[in-house]
Amino acid sequence: MTKYFVDGEILPADEATVDVRDRGFRYGDAAFETLRVYGGHPFEWTAHADRLCRTCETLGFADALPALETLRSNLDRTLAANDVSDAYARLSVTRGVQSGKLTPDESVDPTVVIIVKPLSRGGIDGERVWDRPARLMTVETRRIPDSAVPAEAKTHNYLNGILARLELRESAEAYDEAILPSTGGYLTEGATSNLFFVADDRLQTPTTDLPLLPGVTRSVVLDIADELGVSVETGRYEPDALRDADEVFCTNSTWEVRPVSRVDGVDYSTGPVTARLQERFDERVERLYTD
Repeated sequence: MTKYFVDGEILPADEATVDVRDRGFRYGDAAFETLRVYGGHPFEWTAHADRLCRTCETLGFADALPALETLRSNLDRTLAANDVSDAYARLSVTRGVQSGKLTPDESVDPTVVIIVKPLSRGGIDGERVWDRPARLMTVETRRIPDSAVPAEAKTHNYLNGILARLELRESAEAYDEAILPSTGGYLTEGATSNLFFVADDRLQTPTTDLPLLPGVTRSVVLDIADELGVSVETGRYEPDALRDADEVFCTNSTWEVRPVSRVDGVDYSTGPVTARLQERFDERVERLYTD
């Protein structure tokens, strides 16, 4: 039976509940991180933990965040309780149960929840969690500006991405991801992924000056590109820029590096740059199995 961690206890899934008065449930007033675990090792744990801290700082309850060593230990406990070493993991920290008013109390007793589920082995000998390259569609929903909600804050409030994904249902064609433009019409990111494309022999990706979450996998891919000597450009791109691209792919912790086969009716093949980045990414993951 699947087991989850809730406030210090490992509980069966059907008993793992939070109070209906919890601000994470009521207002989305919570921080979270999604990460992959390979061979029992959380991939890029430090980067994920640092971002969790930054989100809690943005939300104003960083002082109540449990020690990162404690969070890591509880993640290990949850993995062990489920007898899994290759997994998806989601770690959530809410402001906790408070009175039913919008203004938060100064005193915070956070709710901590850790969910894990098995995923296939990663690395050189692993299997992708997706069965084919992704199909993307640029949607009408705009990415919320930083001046309204900071894009770097990874919170429970995902309505922006949900509304974008709902638009995909209206299409006669099956799509895997929605691309959200900024209010100015520039490409930002997918609902749950970062966007990359290759054009003019350069790897290109929207700048973080735009309202987008700079994903951990995005950072790893940029680092790998530097190792490989791949020219990288970040900037402001209109959706039409993708029409001239030779390759397109998207990244997140679960998908890793996922090639894109179609964007808004334009077809693409998995090109050499995407393949090289995938290969080097797999090599990094593989090292976790041998450490």
